[in-house]
Order: sequence, then C-alpha cells, then structure tokens
Amino acid sequence: MKEANMKIRFRAITALAAAVGISTLLHAVPAKADSVHIAGETTTYYTLSNYYGIGVDELMNANKSVASVNIYPGLKLTIPRENKLIAAADTSSPASVISTSLNVEKESNTVQAWGKEFNYAKIIQAKATAYSSAASENGKWGAVDYFGDALKLGTIAVDPNVIPLGTKVLVTGHSHPGLPKQAFLATATDMGSAIKGNRIDIFIPGSQSFVSDFGFQYVNLYIIE
Repeated sequence: MKEANMKIRFRAITALAAAVGISTLLHAVPAKADSVHIAGETTTYYTLSNYYGIGVDELMNANKSVASVNIYPGLKLTIPRENKLIAAADTSSPASVISTSLNVEKESNTVQAWGKEFNYAKIIQAKATAYSSAASENGKWGAVDYFGDALKLGTIAVDPNVIPLGTKVLVTGHSHPGLPKQAFLATATDMGSAIKGNRIDIFIPGSQSFVSDFGFQYVNLYIIE
C-alpha cells in the first residue's frame, strides 16, 4: 500500500513538471515570429509567394533592403509567418553554396550571373566607395536617393555625365559581407558632390561602421542594355 501511494505521488509530480514545462514553452514562443528562407539559384519573390502562400508585396515589405533583382544564392530572406520559426532552404542550392559564377562572353557582349544572362553595352572600371542610411551621409533629405525613393540594396550614386541616371549596372569585383558575392545588379538613382568621373558610391544596408569597412575598391561595371 505504501509503495502504491509513492507511485501515485511520483506520477503526480511528473505530470505537474510536464505541465510546467509545456506552459514555459508556450510562453517562450512568440505569438508571431518570422522565418528565414535561404535563397537558391532560382529564388524570386514570385516563387517564394507560391511556396509559402504569401503575397509578393508582403514578402517585399518584409525584405525592404533587398531588391527583387538582387536575390542571390545564400541570401537570407525574411518570411512573415505566425507561430513558427523555421529555417528553410532551396534544395536546388545548399545554403553553403553562395558564390556566384560570372561568365563573360565578349563576342556577344553578354554576361551571366546567378544563371541569368544580361546584355551589356560597355564595361567601365570605377573607383567605388560605400555609404549607409546614416543621417550624416545623406544630408537634409534623409535616406532617400535622388528621386526621393528609399535607399536599398542595388542603389548606387554616380556621375550622370558618365553613367546617366536610371542606368542599370552589373557591379562586379567588390568585396563586402553586406553585398552579394561577385556580382549584383544596381540602378543609378543617386548622386553625390564627391562622385565625379569614374566613381560610384554603393549603398549598403547596415550600420555606418559596418558599411565603412568597404573602404575604396576598384570595380568593373557592366552597363546593361
């Protein structure tokens, strides 16, 4: 009888501990948490929309610093989601494979990056710097480009006499953890008083100290037709 009572008490204590544990876990999980998707070779906002059943606009709003043309293998994209925190990856491209193959065909004036082919009119070598959204770097107008649009990955400041505003450019030869490796597609939508001649200033999302690590670099610019 005594042994039976001890077993009952043990089961009660175990059940209570389990209940407390479950309660703790429930409180630890946020009511709403975003998930992370590791982009693959063919990832676009459209494919993510179909995969997760989330609107393209909602996905773009959750990743405002990433333009649709600059999704590259290995990039971490935020997926708005409720009650789950998961890490997903395209099976076509493991998360560890983030380098971009860059193939240039000078005879046909084409360049390939991330499996996409671009026609280019010419190649310009330029001295590049980088800037952040810090107020000290953007003047009274704030973190917007020349047209008043928010700065984002893919924004570059140029000398319009060399690269007209609105020109699409494939930037290559750079090195910084805040930028896609080897190549990224940018649009000339900004200017700066110090950006003259073969000079560009690349916007990089992140803190001012993080962006300043870019320093000065020489890059090759493929002017996309």
